Amino acid sequence: MSTRSRALLLSAMAAAAALTLSACGKGGTSGGGGNTNFVTGHNGIATVAAGKRASAPDLSGRTIDGKTLDVADYKGQVVVINVWGSWCGPCREEAQYFSKVSKQYQGKGVQFVGINTRDTSTTPAVAFEKEHGISYPSLYDPTGKLMLRFQKGTLNPQLIPSTLVIDKHGKVAARALEALDDTALLKMLKPVLAEK
Repeated sequence: MSTRSRALLLSAMAAAAALTLSACGKGGTSGGGGNTNFVTGHNGIATVAAGKRASAPDLSGRTIDGKTLDVADYKGQVVVINVWGSWCGPCREEAQYFSKVSKQYQGKGVQFVGINTRDTSTTPAVAFEKEHGISYPSLYDPTGKLMLRFQKGTLNPQLIPSTLVIDKHGKVAARALEALDDTALLKMLKPVLAEK
């Protein structure tokens, strides 16, 4: 093997290792250092004040059940985005809570949307939603390109699972980079829902 081939192989292995480490973790804290305008609380939930929020990017495409969806259609409602994969243990842990809270807030100005990522087909994703009682739509994003649409230095999804709360004006208000139970999910949702 040539030196160049060996270097390319090592680079590819390092990139794969980094991707694996960022996939499906317990989460962590991402500080608001620099000029990011967000603050991460002790509960691991990062928030941005209403006047300093970045707009959510275009989040549209095919759902895991073959329909089309555009998150922008939900402007005027609070949108909870959950990035998940059927292969992700923490995603399985939090699914029951997302199912419960989404049903509890149905018709109350809140729309839940999943972004299914890194599943090689929709079959395991559909089975995951059925098993966990998820009734809201999930965009199918096998390569993670929807996650990459968020601007650097904003509340962007960095791990799987990640949860974002988008305010009624289409701006990202809060983010968690770990699996959530219903209590933590409501701590993210309720303040944004109460905004005028």
